[in-house]
Amino acid sequence: MTGAIPMGGRFTGGAEYTGMFEPVLFAYDSAQVSADQRAKIEAVGSHLKQNSAHAVIIEGHCDERGSREYNLALGEQRALAVRAYLAGLGIGVDRIQTKSYGEERPVVPSHDEAAWSLNRRGEFVLYY
Repeated sequence: MTGAIPMGGRFTGGAEYTGMFEPVLFAYDSAQVSADQRAKIEAVGSHLKQNSAHAVIIEGHCDERGSREYNLALGEQRALAVRAYLAGLGIGVDRIQTKSYGEERPVVPSHDEAAWSLNRRGEFVLYY
């Protein structure tokens, strides 16, 4: 992937915008994008196609189960899976960065399946 931005880096010279798109949710111990989550990625892809000056950072997250190291790796796999889907939609990989937070940033701090299912996610941060 010539010209690709190193994974985990951040764009510079602009601002980051969170919460503009729904997160992609994942099954337990999985980095596979399920069919019912693809429309969320397609919405981001559509936005990026219409706004060529915008880029996206995909943040991979996990629930609290598993070791810190395992969850950081799984979070990165989730972010890369979303990145690959966006690239398949024709979005240049130079406009996509990934970052894994593992279990460090739960969206719901509870300790049950309802919370865990929301914490297993890929978040979109627009950059422009």
